[in-house]
Amino acid sequence: MSNAAQLQPVLDRIDADFDNSLERLFALLRIKSISADPAFAGDCKAAADHLAADIATLGFATEVRPTAGHPGIVAKLNGSGDGRPHVLFYGHYDVQPVDPLNLWHRPPFEPVVTDHADGRKIIVARGAEDDKGQLMTFVEACRAWKSVTGSLPVDVTIVIEGEEEIGSKNFVPFLEANKNDLAADFALVCDTSMWDPNTPAITTSLRGLVYEEVWIKAANRDLHSGIFGGGAQNPIRVLTRILGGLFDDDGRIMIPGFYDGVKDLPPDVLAQWSKLDLTPESFLKPIGLSIPAGEKGRLLIEQISSRPTCDVNGIIGGYTGEGSKTVIPAHASAKVSFRLVEGQQPDKIRKAFRDYVRARLPGDCTAEFGDHSSAPAIALDWNMKPLAAARRALTEEWGKETVLMGSGASIPIVADFKRTLGLDTVLVGFGLDDDNIHSPNEKYDLQSFHKGIRSWARILGAFAETPK
Repeated sequence: MSNAAQLQPVLDRIDADFDNSLERLFALLRIKSISADPAFAGDCKAAADHLAADIATLGFATEVRPTAGHPGIVAKLNGSGDGRPHVLFYGHYDVQPVDPLNLWHRPPFEPVVTDHADGRKIIVARGAEDDKGQLMTFVEACRAWKSVTGSLPVDVTIVIEGEEEIGSKNFVPFLEANKNDLAADFALVCDTSMWDPNTPAITTSLRGLVYEEVWIKAANRDLHSGIFGGGAQNPIRVLTRILGGLFDDDGRIMIPGFYDGVKDLPPDVLAQWSKLDLTPESFLKPIGLSIPAGEKGRLLIEQISSRPTCDVNGIIGGYTGEGSKTVIPAHASAKVSFRLVEGQQPDKIRKAFRDYVRARLPGDCTAEFGDHSSAPAIALDWNMKPLAAARRALTEEWGKETVLMGSGASIPIVADFKRTLGLDTVLVGFGLDDDNIHSPNEKYDLQSFHKGIRSWARILGAFAETPK
């Protein structure tokens, strides 16, 4: 029997077993796997052991493997030898701290299904969406395929880490150490969102990041403005003039070479995004704003998803305490971040910014720089066959055309997969903007969990019909 013929029994199995799927998720949600707090190191190990044992019941060869921090999981069910696709699925079992605890409506590690204000059924618990609920959609889809057919339609390796919420600082060494066991045709990540509660989405691009800090220095000490004012250079004035010149009146960034290599969206994707009708009313009004501040002539969705940006994240200088102090400071500093798109290289953007600052320094002033972090932008090939297969499967499940989204954020693991394992990543997720991830009362829509399982079941079947 073909995978297509087997799909409907698999979907029926998911529906019939959904209460058990929910209880398996609840068992994982009850484990307090907070990676940031050493007091919960034992809970993180317990979460890894729990997941590994559960995945092993599906026939995966599963191991909990050590890192310099919290352990990772590698589970393999492959070796069919028939040339079918091999996917690497990624998720993370660690969660954010729950502070402030007094803002939670119920204990954060006692999951419950309750009613949202608008009538939706929701799962409330820390980790419900980020990322325990998301990763369990994939595990439960595998469970249904295995229960109905005795196998999976494609070869699958699952890798799960326990430090995503603290920057995955030990994960790249883990990838390097387990490189041979993680070989695949492409990767899958379920840690992203839908367009809205009923419209599926695939994230096809992620903006990169360059984060700089600059210090402007002048005199060898703070100066009395009554004595030196008008004669001594003021680093705050110098810094703010430089920062103020970063943008023109149309919102374009004025660093020479900044837009080198930046491409416009394909016309069909731009047309689809235009239909989504993301407006200042819907996007900016809830945060008390009304006017898009990005490049003029660009859609708001372009400004936040597919165009490069520059933001001044903080400025420090002079006297900022209570009362007044007539001082010309000896130095002033700013933190500046750049979100990059495909075609921009972090090292070139960093150099261009530093050259821009140095070229505008007056005499008696020097500049020093600090590099906080960087990551390249990621963009999928629009013609990538697994992307097209996943898009078709999602559209069939949800009954609405799947949106190909650009994300304004950065997900470093995607770059790590490309750099370390040579894998492109298909990012499919079922989160929603109101899921309160990293905040009190985190939730996951019950529909997101249920149809997320069904979606992955369809996607796995679609991959099986896709040439390698």
